Amino acid sequence: MAHVDQFGVALSAGDAVAVRHYDAAVAQLLTFDAAVLAEAGRAVAVDRSLVMGHVLLGLLYSLGTENSQRPDARAALEAARAVAGVLPREQLHLAAIAAWLRGDFTGACGHWEEILVEQPNDALAMFAAHQADFLLGRSSELRDRVARRLPELDQGSALEGHYFGMYAFGLEEMGDYGRAAAFGRRAVERCRRDAWAIHAVAHVFEMTNRVHDGRDWLTQRAGDWSGGSFLAVHHWWHLALLYADQQDWPRVLSIYDEHMHRDGATVMELLDASALLWRLKLYDVDTGDRWQPLADAWEPRAGDAWYAFNDVHAMMAFAGAGRGDAARRLLGALEAAANSSTANGAVSRDIGLPVATALLAYAEGRFAAAVDRLLPVRALAGAAGGSHAQRDVLAQTVLSAAEKSGRTRLARALLNERLELKPHSTLNRLWFERLAAGTHRVGGSA
Repeated sequence: MAHVDQFGVALSAGDAVAVRHYDAAVAQLLTFDAAVLAEAGRAVAVDRSLVMGHVLLGLLYSLGTENSQRPDARAALEAARAVAGVLPREQLHLAAIAAWLRGDFTGACGHWEEILVEQPNDALAMFAAHQADFLLGRSSELRDRVARRLPELDQGSALEGHYFGMYAFGLEEMGDYGRAAAFGRRAVERCRRDAWAIHAVAHVFEMTNRVHDGRDWLTQRAGDWSGGSFLAVHHWWHLALLYADQQDWPRVLSIYDEHMHRDGATVMELLDASALLWRLKLYDVDTGDRWQPLADAWEPRAGDAWYAFNDVHAMMAFAGAGRGDAARRLLGALEAAANSSTANGAVSRDIGLPVATALLAYAEGRFAAAVDRLLPVRALAGAAGGSHAQRDVLAQTVLSAAEKSGRTRLARALLNERLELKPHSTLNRLWFERLAAGTHRVGGSA
């Protein structure tokens, strides 16, 4: 029976109630509402022939980069393949998920783009491609893939508003901060709970060092992003970075303890926890025993080698906690991945393995070795995924390692670069002053 979703896109489905559950789930997905998983499950429970319900589940289990969820993604893919009479557009969705699961990330993006050329209103194809562009570090596509669709959408529609939020993030990653903030605000005006749009504007404030504006933006909207959102921990991470620039270490640690690390954290949440604690390590801030439970959470994932960006952050936890065995197991997994023919294999070889090795060297006090490993890959790190704000941890690591290895001229050059970008950053200015004074401590005991 023919059905269409809330954006007018045709669906293979046999039950209108299931379609309503699917529409609700997609609306939740576009705002990063964690209730989407349960709602998508309800949709396919009502109607097993709802192909896009299975596709939605497959995407949720794939794009979260949790290696343990890949069997669930495959099960969703097989459930969709078992449905007769699948539409050609839906077949492309299935091909995209299959490509992603076998490590052909570029091929998956190609299928989603093929869908969007013919059907720009396909919210799942746009969401998946946009998240994939983020995971693959394709900054220009974060912007341009959305731009290719915007003129085709109904003006004033809810979908246009969500695309504005995606476009805002792409503009921000390409350094177009004024337009990024404007589009992000327009998206939030359409839907105040659009966590991705809130996130895009938060990135603008981080990259332009508008500390007080960023804190106001996030705290005044905390009710819209802090409860039941996939991005809640990430927003707390952004808020912690703003306090870190002001060297308010007690506030930073309070955010970490109250909001960032918990039992059952997803890998995306563990990324933020690792990145924050590692920054505090670079600043010589006493973090107490916080590394140990974080390393415990990463331990089962030490051999995944599915997405190198995750592996690098796992190494931060293992190195910070002094877990040599886990660190070596992770390096072994990265070496094996580096010999594979997948997209992640190339990234593991060129970026993941040298960065993980450098992080371990830094934690062991081999600062010169850390510099030598990080400097050649620093300019290439975008290919490993994440945002400019996230990858800044590598720039800070090589700076700190240069300082602590006695390569003062290199450290000063790297600080010159940072101060050109953020001349009013308290953290950067104090770091420069202490480097000039010949002291190593950037932060201090919290």
